[in-house]
Amino acid sequence: MDALKNARRIVVKIGSALLVDDRRRLRRAWLDGLADDIAVLRSEGREVLAVSSGAIALGRGALGLKRGRLRLEESQAAAAMGQIVLAQAWRQALGRRDVPAAQLLLTPSDTEDRRSYLNARSTVATLLRHGAVPVINENDTVTTEEIRFGDNDRLAARVAQMAGADLLVLLSDIDGLYTADPVRHPDAAHIPEVGEVTDEIEAMAGLTSSDYGKGGMRTKLAAARIALGAGAAMAICDGRADRPLSRLAHGARATWFRPEATPRKAYKEWIRGTLGTAGRLIVDAGAAAALRRGTSLLPAGVTGIEGSFGRGDAVAVEDEEGRELARGLVAYDADEARRILGLRSADIEAVLGYRGRTEMIHRDDLVVT
Repeated sequence: MDALKNARRIVVKIGSALLVDDRRRLRRAWLDGLADDIAVLRSEGREVLAVSSGAIALGRGALGLKRGRLRLEESQAAAAMGQIVLAQAWRQALGRRDVPAAQLLLTPSDTEDRRSYLNARSTVATLLRHGAVPVINENDTVTTEEIRFGDNDRLAARVAQMAGADLLVLLSDIDGLYTADPVRHPDAAHIPEVGEVTDEIEAMAGLTSSDYGKGGMRTKLAAARIALGAGAAMAICDGRADRPLSRLAHGARATWFRPEATPRKAYKEWIRGTLGTAGRLIVDAGAAAALRRGTSLLPAGVTGIEGSFGRGDAVAVEDEEGRELARGLVAYDADEARRILGLRSADIEAVLGYRGRTEMIHRDDLVVT
């Protein structure tokens, strides 16, 4: 409950079985209720992202595809049909509450490759800054089975990680984790809180019985590992009733996963201790002092560049005596960085021919060492 009350940025994952009925039609009334919940959260000053399943389920209905497992090309065709319906439904539902919606289609590389990661992260941040609700789904029209997330639980966790969210809410057809599959074991006990996804916890996961869903409890626990590692709390709750987020806020039963760190701290520790550096940026005394105050690194303060690195790679930042000051994810590749070092940010476009990032390394992507 406290995790929801205190969260400033929330990712909500909606499963296909919640959005689409047995006749493969959109459950508009349910979506309207969820849009009401999102509008309430936004009125309280929260930012909300939605990871929405349902495109393939809606598209296969429009194409008249029968039940059962679809071939890859059929899934991609269904996704192409269904994405239009799904995006329009979200636009209408949120639009009635004067909330703008934006669609993002992601692939695994968008959350794993650092260059794509920075692009997607910047897009999400810009949309949130302008008051939009990003509605996100996997780009099923172009991905193959070998390069798919495979389920939107893990996609939602990656989005929460990328967005620096405080909370991930998985709306499902079950009210949380049980000691065993409650359908097969009526005496299974509900688990209200989990601090760590251990082998014992994973052994409790059962398989999904949903017609459309690909997740099940196993993928939800995989999502929990990702979310907790990124410093985000996570809740699994029953989303079938109207106004599911409102119900959760008023104490509906759920399983809450508690992280040990905040999203910001987890991200900074990832930069500090996990990534090897691909190059070095040498900075003057003024830039060094500014970095210690917690500012971004601007091109004007960079006096030298060593190494061959790409945009999004981790680099070390050193003073002119060779002492490491910080590490961060650089916004330019090595060649471009050399062309703009020492320049004012306003002069970048004239040199590179396009309007790039103001910062060489944004403070959100930088940790002082």
